[in-house]
Amino acid sequence: MTELLVSNAVVVTRDSVINGSIAVSGGLIAEIGEGASQLREALDFEGDYLIPGFVEVHTDNLEKHLQPRPGVMWPSANAAVLSHDVQIAGAGITTVFDAVSVGEYSAASARRQMIVTTVETVSNPRIREVLKAEHLLHLRCELADPAVMDIYQPIAGNPFVKLVSLMDHTPGQRQWADLEKWRQFNRDKKWTDMEFEAMVAKRKADQAKHAEIHRRSVIALARHYGTVMASHDDTTREHVEEAVAEGIAISEFPTTLGAAGHAAKRGMKVVMGAPNVVRGGSHSGNVSAIELAQRGFLDGLSSDYVPASLMQAVFLLAGNDGIALPKAVAMVSANPAEMVGLTDRGVIEAGKRADFSRVRLVEGMPVVLGVWREGQRIC
Repeated sequence: MTELLVSNAVVVTRDSVINGSIAVSGGLIAEIGEGASQLREALDFEGDYLIPGFVEVHTDNLEKHLQPRPGVMWPSANAAVLSHDVQIAGAGITTVFDAVSVGEYSAASARRQMIVTTVETVSNPRIREVLKAEHLLHLRCELADPAVMDIYQPIAGNPFVKLVSLMDHTPGQRQWADLEKWRQFNRDKKWTDMEFEAMVAKRKADQAKHAEIHRRSVIALARHYGTVMASHDDTTREHVEEAVAEGIAISEFPTTLGAAGHAAKRGMKVVMGAPNVVRGGSHSGNVSAIELAQRGFLDGLSSDYVPASLMQAVFLLAGNDGIALPKAVAMVSANPAEMVGLTDRGVIEAGKRADFSRVRLVEGMPVVLGVWREGQRIC
């Protein structure tokens, strides 16, 4: 029995844009038709876009709610997650991978305190019942951290852990090849020149001692649990080749054109940050996501630290960079869903989950007017 009819919509499918309608039954898309439905009970989208619900594979946004200001931890993790959830759903995201930093070089660091809190809260059945979006976990394993396996191993088997990324933020390579960029990122530490040099030396020593061993251990545990893996901040062809040899299929935030192009050539899926698109470039001086899209090297986008950037990036790419709207939409829906094995969603197609948003362009800016998950309106 049809539960919902949507009519007079600009429906963005995997390969085309049609003026039509959709029918929803049992939480799934039952039918897609061209033209407006004549049934009185149909919900009239008034010519607005009907776009598949976004699948967000990497967002740090939850951290902003758990720690809204430096040194200030919000007293209720439940409240923080629920507040984050509202922002996620309001951006058109119906499936989100909350990124948890596993290892931050300090047992007292705020991020380390957030790990257990985040996993427990997102896994709580009563909290999950009231969440608008579907929340899964992305564990970002800092390989050079001495304690990364102590943190990762106890939570590796959590059923909501669906993605693990292998990271190495040691200054002097990958994302932080420019040491001055790393120093600027850590400007709140107010290091003297001597303290800065000592910290760089310590991080490099930790990397030499731990990174390779931890890389093998994380990969082994991820394989054991069947967790999808991503390689973070690939900078050279050698980084890409190492990931390919290890069976890693996602290159997340490659920092150079050469690495991204080689990853695409080797069959890896390339994911970049949507803020990179919206801002017109990387905030840390890395390769432009727009350039990768124009060269055909970009498969997916992540909101990273701004949930609303996904919708903005889609219409910027489709409006200014010669990329068809269905292809741009797929970068935030069908493609990331396929990367992480969620083949039941991410596309407006009969038999797929009825996850979608109503979007209107207001002075060129995409505005989310409503979001549905499995046929139920969530905002």
